Amino acid sequence: MASARKRFGIILAAYAVGGVFLVSFCARKIAGQQVEVKVPVPPPLPSIVSPVIHVGQIAPPEIGPITITAPEIGPISVPDLNLEINSDLNSELNSNLNVQLNSELNSELNQNLAPAISETITPTVAAVADVAVNAAEDDDFRASDQETIQKSFAMPASGPKSLDIDNVWGSIEVSADATDKVEMTVVRTNRAESKDKLEKAKKEVTLDISQDGGALKLYVNGPFRCQCDDCRRSRDDDGYAVKMDFQVHVPKDIDVHIKTVNEGHVRVRGTNGDFSVRNVNGDIEMDNISGSGTARTVNGPVKVSFRQNPKENSDFKTINGSVELTFARDLSADFRFKTFNGAIYSDFPVTAMPLHPMEAEHRGAKVIYRADRFTEARVNAGGPQIQIENLNGDIRILENHE
Repeated sequence: MASARKRFGIILAAYAVGGVFLVSFCARKIAGQQVEVKVPVPPPLPSIVSPVIHVGQIAPPEIGPITITAPEIGPISVPDLNLEINSDLNSELNSNLNVQLNSELNSELNQNLAPAISETITPTVAAVADVAVNAAEDDDFRASDQETIQKSFAMPASGPKSLDIDNVWGSIEVSADATDKVEMTVVRTNRAESKDKLEKAKKEVTLDISQDGGALKLYVNGPFRCQCDDCRRSRDDDGYAVKMDFQVHVPKDIDVHIKTVNEGHVRVRGTNGDFSVRNVNGDIEMDNISGSGTARTVNGPVKVSFRQNPKENSDFKTINGSVELTFARDLSADFRFKTFNGAIYSDFPVTAMPLHPMEAEHRGAKVIYRADRFTEARVNAGGPQIQIENLNGDIRILENHE
């Protein structure tokens, strides 16, 4: 009994000692442990890269050439008209002539330009005025021949004399000398698609000649002389083309009325009478002449030299080209100028004339104001009116120093 109690005491003491050691061990662990607080760290933000915009050189679009073929011309901003005088003029002239032709241009421009063309191209040749002959057409005309026509016409010793040449394709050259007759040489060139068409051209295209006293008329006739209003013919409709080049010698005291349309120029030399000269696609040149009249073309320059100054009103006009007039030293005239893309030059001292006031035209409730678009200037004491007009090109008034 006693030994059992002894063993129980030893076991109890051993548990007590083990408990003490266990409590001591746990206390040391708890005292030495540090609380670790873990704070979540947000993930790193991606780097922001600013976009880089590369701007290269901006090349403006290329604008090709502009061809004016429209029949209607809209409003145009007109630059100041520069009038340069080669002589010593006062400052008042520059201030008066350096004027703006128009501050506002309206549809009246079309009305002004239309007569320049419609008067030049007569109704009988209106259908052929727009014909353009190019190399492709020439290639189609494989058959061709040429002939020379020569004729002489006696003219009366006294009384009025006149020469009228109405051509369509080809040049006209008129020279005056000491003769009492008209001598004509015409070089006729026929081109066609075939020999049959060539023979057809010889029959259908004729040179009609008529004379009544001192009035001589040379008229090129053919199917292209369409008389109907809506006729639109081209000379290649018939498969052939006929060109006539005129060289005519005339007496000096003769009036000349000459015109052509395509593939030719007009030359007049040495005449004393009045003149009416027309061209469409070609230039006009008149040299050493006297008399009064008109000279007009559409595409080409107008150049006139006077041996004696005009005694009557005259006008000179082109659309695309310059106008150059040379006068004798004793010039006394009133000039009317109009140009849109060009300058005006004069060898003669001039006096600026006042501008014409605008005219009001009433159309119902509307009032249309029309301005005289011409600039006027007087040379010496004034005299016959010389009107000069173009669209693209300079205007030159020169003095003959010969």
